[in-house]
Amino acid sequence: MHPATDDLWFLPLGGTGEIGMNLNLYGHAGRWLMVDCGVTFAKEGQPGPHVQMADPGFIEARRDDLLALLITHAHEDHVGAVAHLWPRLRCPVVTSRFTAEILRRKLAEAGLLDRVPIRIVEAGDHIDLKPFNVQWLRITHSIPEAHALMLRTAAGTVLHTGDWKLDPEPVVGKPTPEDQFRALGAEGVDALVCDSTNAQVPGHSVSEAALRPALERVIGAASGRVVVTSFGSNIARLHTLAEVAVATGRHMTVLGRSLHNMVASARAAGLWRPRRDLVPAVELGYLPREEILVVATGSQGDPGAALDRLARGNHPELELEAGDRVVFSSRVIPGNEETLARLMRRLERRGVDVVTADDDLIHASGHPCQEELRTLYGWLEPRVVIPVHGEPPHLAAQARVARACGVPIQLTGRNGDLFMIAPVPGLRRDAVRTGRMGVGPRGIDKLDVDLPLRPPDFGAVAVSE
Repeated sequence: MHPATDDLWFLPLGGTGEIGMNLNLYGHAGRWLMVDCGVTFAKEGQPGPHVQMADPGFIEARRDDLLALLITHAHEDHVGAVAHLWPRLRCPVVTSRFTAEILRRKLAEAGLLDRVPIRIVEAGDHIDLKPFNVQWLRITHSIPEAHALMLRTAAGTVLHTGDWKLDPEPVVGKPTPEDQFRALGAEGVDALVCDSTNAQVPGHSVSEAALRPALERVIGAASGRVVVTSFGSNIARLHTLAEVAVATGRHMTVLGRSLHNMVASARAAGLWRPRRDLVPAVELGYLPREEILVVATGSQGDPGAALDRLARGNHPELELEAGDRVVFSSRVIPGNEETLARLMRRLERRGVDVVTADDDLIHASGHPCQEELRTLYGWLEPRVVIPVHGEPPHLAAQARVARACGVPIQLTGRNGDLFMIAPVPGLRRDAVRTGRMGVGPRGIDKLDVDLPLRPPDFGAVAVSE
């Protein structure tokens, strides 16, 4: 399968028809670009290794034609597989400074730090990777330095959003620049490849800045220690909690390796600037209970994470007691409900008060709801919308929103389908066999995973005049 000079193709190997392990390919004039290379995690009771990723076999066989790997942001489902799969790809990596800091730590653990060429870009940069030109665009998400990508070719243009939301007050970083996206719409966007995670949700996502009053109220009302757990990559949430600590007379520390890595990466990228710095965890024993605020890993009940160890009473640096409070400033990822319920029961048996996002406004999603999708369509006026980053109901929901907004063509499919953007929009089902690989005791192995059956009503190509 070889794209001609008048072809512009989109080929997802992971992350379309599912949420997680994103791996996307764009083909034009005989060459390929890869966008993101992430992992997913097996849910409790699922077979196979815990860490899984898309099988890159298709592009591995064509790696001489692979120009680069572009990484939109530093979430695990977009960057977590690079250290595992790069020896099969051997291409340059292009990303932002913060994402590069996260990636370098992973590469160092894999013994690849000095082998992988990493090019750092900033928002607004144009990178020539002939026959592609790539413009990096600032867009808000729940992690610093997320980028959308404008891909320009002789055959056409594509705007790849990555994960995003429209947040007027993102706490860390600047809002999405409306004028730049409107200018792209005036230039002409042939296809918009777009995040579908919250496409079923009406309205607009909550701004990160809107969480502070509720967090301050929930933490300020606690009489004992407070432990907050959230997605550790949300540096803005950590900044907010650092400010809440000052406002409520507490000292903040973090527990968990991934949180320490995130804070260190944010420092290195110049993104960590709270008014009061963290206290070392070893000093918690010297502080009164009512002056302690801990941010801990394990918001999804991850076995062995800091919060799991606190719930079991075997964390070496802190022991929770009756009257302490644990705040879940996060959402439950589907599939983790039972694991989290057991964790909360263990906390409650210790006399710990548990507060969740159902109790107050203490979490904000990093993905766009329907109003934000409509706003982006209005800015860009794309000819084609290709929903990605979602399970079939999420993709179908975005297609309906796009159709209602007057987008002429919506193409919905799944991993392995070939989306033809130019010269004529269309879809070739099951053009490439896809699969999964897992991290096991012997390294990276292919998994014997049956592909899900395509629902009868899934993947229709919707075209309106």
